[in-house]
Order: sequence, then structure tokens, then C-alpha cells
Amino acid sequence: MKMKNGLFYVGVIGLILLLAGCGDTSNSGASKDAESVPVVLKVWVDEESVSQTREMAEAFAKENSDKKYEIEVVVSDSMKAQEYVKNDPEAAADIFMLPHDHLGQLVESGSIYKNTKYADEIKAAMTPASIEGAIYNGDLYAYPYGVETGVLYYNKSILTEEDIRTFEGLTQKGKIGMNLSESIADYQIAPFFVANGSYLYGENGEDPQGTTFNDEHGLEVLKWIRNLKANPNVVHVKDDMVSSMLDGKIAAAIGGPWNKKDLASLGENLGVAPYPTADFGSGSKQMYAFQGVKLFAVKAATKAPLEAMALANYLISEENQLKRFKLTGIIPSNSNAQETEDVKNDAVGQAVAIMSQEDHSVVMPKIPEVAAFWTQASPLINDAYAGKIKENEMQQKLDDLVTDVSK
Repeated sequence: MKMKNGLFYVGVIGLILLLAGCGDTSNSGASKDAESVPVVLKVWVDEESVSQTREMAEAFAKENSDKKYEIEVVVSDSMKAQEYVKNDPEAAADIFMLPHDHLGQLVESGSIYKNTKYADEIKAAMTPASIEGAIYNGDLYAYPYGVETGVLYYNKSILTEEDIRTFEGLTQKGKIGMNLSESIADYQIAPFFVANGSYLYGENGEDPQGTTFNDEHGLEVLKWIRNLKANPNVVHVKDDMVSSMLDGKIAAAIGGPWNKKDLASLGENLGVAPYPTADFGSGSKQMYAFQGVKLFAVKAATKAPLEAMALANYLISEENQLKRFKLTGIIPSNSNAQETEDVKNDAVGQAVAIMSQEDHSVVMPKIPEVAAFWTQASPLINDAYAGKIKENEMQQKLDDLVTDVSK
């Protein structure tokens, strides 16, 4: 009996040890399997940025070798990111480029992952306007990597730096091209209302009822637009802006960084500067441009939010913004990067850096209601310039605009 009991106890102890040993082996294998499971991320970028972003992604993976990363960088149109992400969240990339004015609709639809980890770091490193472009309802959602504004191109053989300081001085010496008669006139001209003291969706661009283009400041600007028609040195241009500059039909034009390469054949005669001042009716004011902020964002449906945020934050580092600037000409949103010699020695880069300051531009609103503004503002500007709106009708037209864009 004693022998049997002894054998029983030995058997139980042996079984326990065997099971414990098996358990250890199993856990070790599971741990190793977990370490070998790759973090799979997809990134959408514009075509011009694909090869460079792939290099950045590879560098990120090497610097974070504690995990195995499989990062796919794919061409996609950033202007359609909002549509793609909202329509098929599962198929959408984990990280994607987008213009900041799409941010509001993505947040409202629940399609974007809030930046919960790097907000303080980003706020400390980026320009105030670029942070404004990445924030919605007080929270930082996105990752700024560049800024974009209008600039003034001019022919140095016709105009001097002194001539272009004021709109009045410029148009006394040469012709300036502006988009006044076609669609997207709102993009170039509407910021002048803000420059003169009106608001577009409030002080921070997020108040649906905050547009005041129908105040006395807005009325001045609408009259100023109408009076441009009588100035022979103000010429409407749109798609023909570059050819008009190269042919000498105009001496200056409002354009953007995207025109730099096409105007390069002007050589040493190509000048680039911030916008001039203008008198809209009650004294000289700095002319404003709309500022666009280029962003990366993380989709809400990502299966690896921490890793996706880390990669997005890596892609907007000061070093990577400067690499992107050298290859694509995208002006950095990083404050230190804007102060480097590379940016300061680039005429367009320096002009955009100045124009991106709060006393030269207004960040395009990003609330969903802005879609109504784009459809209403251009026809108003076009009709005012064409002389189709009588002076005694202007106030009502502006009242109607404000009503329509506030719905």
C-alpha cells in the first residue's frame, strides 16, 4: 500500500513537472511567434513623393528593429484621400497624405485617428499656422509636413523691388495677372476680404455662422474688385498665366510654388516675393493669400495605431521635411527647417515662409460648410469684376453670400 501511494505521488509530481515543462515550451514558442509577426502598414502618397517616402519608411523600420515592419508605399491622389478613406475604410491606407481643408469632414465622419501620442512634440516643432491646419475642434488629429501659399512672381527687367511693395505702385509700372473671371477666383481673391478685416467662418475658421464678408470691410473689397476692370494694368489670367509671363504680356502674376519650374526660363529676370500691400478703400493693408497645410493622417480603422502614429510622426521630422523640400520643393512646416539656408536661399521657399506668417495669410477653413463657400464665392467675384453687379446691389449680394455659406 505504501509502495502504491509512493508511486502515485511520484507519478503526480512527474506529470506536473511534465506539464509545466510543456507549458514553458509553448509560451516560449508563442513569444517568439509574436515577435516574428510583422506590423503591416500601407502609406498613400502623391506620385512625386513615392520613392522618397519608401526610403524614409525603410529607414524607420531599421531604426525600430525591435519590431518587424512591412511597409507598403503606394501612389494615391492626396486630393481624393477624403473620398477614398470614407468610402472604404478597410481598404484605405493606414497613413495617407491630404490637404488640411479635408480634415473636418474626415473627423466628422469618424474616419481619422486622433494624434494621441505626439501632439505636444508636433506643436513645439511646427509653425503656428500649420498646427492650426492640423487641429479640429481643439484637438490635434494630423501631422503637418508642408505649407503652401500664393506668391508674387514678377519680371525683374520691368519691375523693381520697390515697385512691387504696393499694388498701386506695381500697377503703375506694369501689368499684373490675376484670376478674376473664372472658377477658383475665390482661391486667389477671397483672402483679400480677410486682409481688409472681414472673417471667413470666424477668427479660427471653425464657426459656421462666423462669416462677415457683408460688413463694411467686405463691401470695400467688392467695390475694389469691380474697379479693377477699369485698370488697364490688371489682366485676368488663369491657365495662361505662365505663358503670359513668358511672352511678356504681363510683368507680374499671383501664382504659387507649383509655377516655379514653368517660369524658370525667365532666368535671372524671375523675381519671387510676398504679396504687396493694397488700399481697398480705407488705407494700406497687407494682401493675404489662403494658406494650405499639407498633412499626413492615420485612419481610424488601422489595426496598428501606435505603430502608424510613430511612422506618421517620423515622416514629418525636420530632417525628412528638408529632404522632401530638396526633391519636391514642398516648403517645410517645421519652424527650424524654414530657418535653414536651403530654404532661405530659395526665392520661392523664402516667399512662402513669409506668406505663411499670420500677418500675410489666412489658413483655409476646414469645416464641412466650406464646400458651400467655394460654390458661391467665385460667381460673386466674377460678376463684380465683370461689372454685372451695380453698386447699390452689392450689399444684398454680400448678405446673400453670407446666408448661403452659413447653412
